Amino acid sequence: MALSRNEIGGLIAAGLGALAIGGMLDLGDDSPHLARPPAPSAPQPAPAKPAAPIRAAAPAAAYRLVIRHILPIKGPIQYGEWHWDERGAPQGRPIITVDLEARVLSVFRGGYEIGTAAVLIGSPEKPTPTGVFPITQKDANHVSNLYDARMPYMLRLTSDGVTIHATKVENGYASHGCIGTPLPFAKKLFAITRVGDVVYITSGRHVGVGDALTRS
Repeated sequence: MALSRNEIGGLIAAGLGALAIGGMLDLGDDSPHLARPPAPSAPQPAPAKPAAPIRAAAPAAAYRLVIRHILPIKGPIQYGEWHWDERGAPQGRPIITVDLEARVLSVFRGGYEIGTAAVLIGSPEKPTPTGVFPITQKDANHVSNLYDARMPYMLRLTSDGVTIHATKVENGYASHGCIGTPLPFAKKLFAITRVGDVVYITSGRHVGVGDALTRS
């Protein structure tokens, strides 16, 4: 199956205008939703000898981030195809988007698309969930304890095993809910991400250049 760039141009960052970073959010309808942090708990006394915490990268602030540039890809995106070009993109933390209808993952930085690839997604029996997912673990040499399968350059999204990882991306195949990318693309994505960076997974929501990725 070939994915037309014209057909999916608005899908690569789909639905993000309705989202705020920092939690899991159901995107099953078209109504805007905002995930708000819980009320702060009462302060607790500090321990006598506090251990130094391991700090994850803080998610990007929920500000109005507008799509300013999309990679100029001609023709359809074939399974196994990927593109990466950071030239001209501002510095900052990446935002990763996945649209299940288009079967496309895109990476944005400062509103610039710096990478995109056709991906494998879950089957009807083991679907890939939609929502907002912070990366909770990284492992370049991960092996699944559920399926005893190699999952190179793994980025964990859920506690029940949904991840982004390298695999052979071919038409006619599906995952157990994970998002599979070509190996060279997965390696680049792994290199620029931190624990705490956010992945938006949607299905069939349309935005384009000049539209907001996030809403203030």
